[in-house]
Amino acid sequence: MKRLTDLLYKIPILEIHGERDRTVSDFDADSRHVKAGGMFVAVSGFQTDGHQYINQALLKGASVVICERLPDTLQDDCTYVLVKDSASSLSLIAGNFYDNPAQKLKIIGVTGTNGKTTVATLLFGLFRKLGFSVGLISTVCVMINEQEFPATLTTPDPKGLHHYFAQMVAAGCTHVFMEVSSHACHQKRIAGIPFIGGIFTNITHDHLDYHKNFDNYLNAKKSFFDNLPVNAFALTNIDDRNGSVMVQNTKARIADYSLTTVAKYYGRLVENRIQGLRMYLNGQEVWFRLAGLFNAYNLTAVYGTALELGLEADEALVAMSALAPVRGRFQLVPLSDEVNGIVDYAHTPDALQNVLETIHEINGLSAKVVCVIGCGGDRDTTKRPIMARIASELADYTILTSDNPRTEDPEKILQEMIQGVPRHLLYKVNRILERREAIRNAISITYESKIILITGKGHETYQEVNGVRLPFDDVIELQKAFHEKYSSN
Repeated sequence: MKRLTDLLYKIPILEIHGERDRTVSDFDADSRHVKAGGMFVAVSGFQTDGHQYINQALLKGASVVICERLPDTLQDDCTYVLVKDSASSLSLIAGNFYDNPAQKLKIIGVTGTNGKTTVATLLFGLFRKLGFSVGLISTVCVMINEQEFPATLTTPDPKGLHHYFAQMVAAGCTHVFMEVSSHACHQKRIAGIPFIGGIFTNITHDHLDYHKNFDNYLNAKKSFFDNLPVNAFALTNIDDRNGSVMVQNTKARIADYSLTTVAKYYGRLVENRIQGLRMYLNGQEVWFRLAGLFNAYNLTAVYGTALELGLEADEALVAMSALAPVRGRFQLVPLSDEVNGIVDYAHTPDALQNVLETIHEINGLSAKVVCVIGCGGDRDTTKRPIMARIASELADYTILTSDNPRTEDPEKILQEMIQGVPRHLLYKVNRILERREAIRNAISITYESKIILITGKGHETYQEVNGVRLPFDDVIELQKAFHEKYSSN
């Protein structure tokens, strides 16, 4: 139970109607989850407006309503708090409800189109190896030291986020590394969180179904840096053409990293193999267990962050050299002496191109590349033909298949994808609607030596179809298909 006045701490209030001296049992922005004596926060969301559900919340027993527009009729037994912005108020209320645990943690946010999960996870692993008590909030999972929780969103909703912060404080965590999505920035899920650092990886084509255009997408990311406090650091990738734009209005201390020009943290890739890469970081040579140019950028960002947080260069590099690749991110799945699988989350044109180009850089002409690719339903449709074109141009053979179709017709998604394949490349592109069958087909293609790249789902252990999540793991399906084919021969 919390006093209403405590929950409203630091929230700009326009009006209050009703009893102010109340205790509140719980709070929620979903009217279906409101409890008797609880608070309902009416947020104008992307798909629905929470103000439409105030009556449902009252029927559930809500005693307090936070809103931007008062209902026509006010109930005597309810307190109505009129605010300018319900979304940011929800985040502040969440912090207040859990006694502001974020204030007791050193929270570092990672944002960008690609690389967020890898950078955040590597930082978590680095600090754990060095003996710190640490939290991780990522697309793959939430970690509190060695305790793992499933992730549902890249950045959780404010209630879930601050609940995790409270658990991290209870577990003695000092640092938290978290992904910050463009949705979370736009929906103000991170309002009021006192980040001590922010990292920008890169920005390319993604989430235009939500943001409508690239400028809106960029500005959502940029708002994270605009709101960093003066005592924080802002680490940006200046090799990205928008790297300097991201931090141009920040109050934080700016630091930069690069693989191509002079920067505070400068990396140089020397050797790139499927088992890992060798590079120089600020002049020191290190071998890492991650492969690819994109991971050279990720590792440089991790190195810069470690030093911004006060670690010594030598101890950071020694610990980083022992870090394993992140699950579902260029994850090597050895199948035989002649066949290797790679499972990667690549679900944007830029990420797909990076992965395929990395395979060619590492592999040369020694093995053919078979790419299994799908695009998610109910998401940005404009990238579908672009990704199919990239796959058809850079892979030796491409199989278009289902990803997470969600509520869309998967056949329609494949039709939109194949529109991007140049006519002269159609001969090496196949469409197989069922993902499991597509993976089996990739195994059966008769190249003497090959790499099978399976993209789009990465770490996910499900396939979402019409609101139902069915068990499906690309790594397991790949291994199973290979075993079934060759154990029966």
